[in-house]
Amino acid sequence: MAAVPLTGEQIADLPSALPDWQLVEGKLRRELRFTDFVAAFGFMTQVALVAEAMGHHPEWSNVWNRVVVTLTTHDTGGLSDLDLELARRIDALAS
Repeated sequence: MAAVPLTGEQIADLPSALPDWQLVEGKLRRELRFTDFVAAFGFMTQVALVAEAMGHHPEWSNVWNRVVVTLTTHDTGGLSDLDLELARRIDALAS
């Protein structure tokens, strides 16, 4: 599946479409906190399975109960429909 770059209008709509995400240096970023390391790592495992199935992988880090996820599409040099879809799936897993 080829990534389709987001339009300027789609990027402008991101705060309402993805209220838990921030636009930082042209990338989508979300910080999540969990009860402990096991819960954070379990969440990352769920996201990893979704990302692998999509063929689209996040940039992320984990420190104890905190997971920081950053999304961008390197092939398009910015945000794409894959980032939007993965963010929505991450939101669904986090809820």
